[in-house]
Amino acid sequence: MEASRGQIWFDALTSGKRSASNNEGPIRSADAPLGEMTARFITVVPDPHNRFPRATDNVVGLEQGWLLARAVRNAIDADRETSIKRPVVAIVDVKSQAYGRREELLGVHLACAAAVDAYASARLAGHPVIALIVGPAMSGAFLAHGYQANRIIALDADGISVHAMGKEAAARVTRRSVEGLDELGDRVLPMSYKMSAYAKLGLLHELIAGVDADAPEHEDIDRVQSSLIAAIDDARQGPRDLSSRLKSPDAKRIRAASIEVRKRMAEQWDAS
Repeated sequence: MEASRGQIWFDALTSGKRSASNNEGPIRSADAPLGEMTARFITVVPDPHNRFPRATDNVVGLEQGWLLARAVRNAIDADRETSIKRPVVAIVDVKSQAYGRREELLGVHLACAAAVDAYASARLAGHPVIALIVGPAMSGAFLAHGYQANRIIALDADGISVHAMGKEAAARVTRRSVEGLDELGDRVLPMSYKMSAYAKLGLLHELIAGVDADAPEHEDIDRVQSSLIAAIDDARQGPRDLSSRLKSPDAKRIRAASIEVRKRMAEQWDAS
């Protein structure tokens, strides 16, 4: 079976240097050097033998959600008594949350929520959490694995997008052709599947162009490592909440209405 991008980049950033490695089915996690630090790297990979038929691809289902939460919380527990917390790098290559009748009955929402809570808890405890998007970052899977990061970095390459659903599904829902959806995305940025458009929303810390996402060379890996280190340093100097996503020039311009809504809601909340 061909390795997923999540596996490729996990191996590229940790191979030969791993400690405390954990390869539980659909989750890979390991501690490895990053500059002068040690970071916890975590990714979701395909699991063709998963007992849930809907969860055999690189998706976030019941097992994935709970195992992500465990990998993050193990890092929190290990650093509980230390003043400088290790960074947590979520390598993101997830197609969707695992839709299935059994998953719904057994609480896939709780598994995904456990992962969200673990990442948020790590961030609030002082762990710089960095999301590195190397493949699709879709729907509830990205919410569970990556979206709670202090800083989000993405490669600018084919096959990488952040969205609520796939392009073909979105075209059906909006009763458009795929071409018509692309045209709409050029006018309405949140509907675009281009990472350059997503970057303008103020959610990305950096968009890295010119990197081979499928077969990274040493130079590509060095560039990404340098970007991760810079993002970690930036996160350590900033607040532990996600307010930085609303402070970039692009966010202030393109998300002015949502920023104003947040401001007025805060004023009403504080006045009550």
